[in-house]
Amino acid sequence: MVKLKSLAEHPGHVLKNTGWEWMLGTDTTDYVVSDMVVISETQASLYYEAANTLYDMLVEAGQYAIDHDLFKEMGIPENLIELIKLSWEDDRQAHLYGRFDLAGGIDDEPVKLIEFNADTATCIPETAVVQWAHLRMNDLDDSSQFNTVYETLVSQFQYIKEINADLNPSILFSTMRGSAEDDTNVAVLTEAAKDAGFDTDFAFVDDVEFSNNEGIFMQDPVTGNFTRFDFWFKLVPWEYIGDDEPELGAVLTDIVKSRKAVILNPAYTLLFQSKYILKILWDLYPYHPLLLQTERYAIPHKKSVSKVLFGREGANVSILEKGGEVSESVEGEYENQRRIYQEYQTFPTDTAGNSYQAGVFFVGEACGLGFRRGGKILDNTAQFVGHVVE
Repeated sequence: MVKLKSLAEHPGHVLKNTGWEWMLGTDTTDYVVSDMVVISETQASLYYEAANTLYDMLVEAGQYAIDHDLFKEMGIPENLIELIKLSWEDDRQAHLYGRFDLAGGIDDEPVKLIEFNADTATCIPETAVVQWAHLRMNDLDDSSQFNTVYETLVSQFQYIKEINADLNPSILFSTMRGSAEDDTNVAVLTEAAKDAGFDTDFAFVDDVEFSNNEGIFMQDPVTGNFTRFDFWFKLVPWEYIGDDEPELGAVLTDIVKSRKAVILNPAYTLLFQSKYILKILWDLYPYHPLLLQTERYAIPHKKSVSKVLFGREGANVSILEKGGEVSESVEGEYENQRRIYQEYQTFPTDTAGNSYQAGVFFVGEACGLGFRRGGKILDNTAQFVGHVVE
């Protein structure tokens, strides 16, 4: 059973002061809450060790996918394969960050991988800043968390700058228009990059200029002058670029190939983002204690979860009973994608029956924990719940 501690001061006024009101929710349910999940040092260590182990396994699975040409099975657009291989083989193309979604870890339940958000993971401000501030405003020790996300992001940006010393440390951050959540995630990343010694700027992706021969630019709306950037961070999914903007995919391949810019996260993170990687992991590490059986078909005689390869926030996820009938599902825009089927795993619950999924950020190493709270399928109505280590 999940143990909760309800804190007197809600983090709402901190969010208003920072302009992050979107976290307060748009209906009667707050996205961030007064509750905190109470975990032990031992449980925090379990999450830390699980994420580090799983990342090493994912690297092996990514190499296997490349060696066995599994791009089609993984749903990866053909026009991105060259860039994926190019970035995979170049050690300067470092993975900035990702987030593991995990079940278990409470009441001696084993930690199990649900999936890895490797390319455009969000929940950075909630995990790095809000839950930390929540402890401080309630006069609790702000070190009583598994949470060094911000500091580790700064270190990772410094590392990326060092291994790309031939490039100018200038980075342009981009999101798609109309998402306050994405903009807030990028705002935290921008501050971390500044602290690491980067010159930073922001432009919505439709305002960014791309040139095969020259690189990546932003135009000053006042002077009309163009500024070139040697690094580009895009909170835009690689599969979206491959499927919907194939010309951009071709230009970015040329830009990376000619060292006109480094793109974060690198294209090879699409290997980890595809949920087909869960099938590859199971094939490589059958019955590993951190994994759930995953197949291309509904698993006979086992309750399973049907997932599309590139769905987000629980969209188009279904729970299948042992006989194959759907017992619960969430609608979404990804219905036409191929699916994998993962062995069903219950999430830890609280006394009210809410389910909790752990999210562990990986930035070169595991560095932070937060929880999402909701139903059996955690969708875009789920809440974020911080934690305290006691």
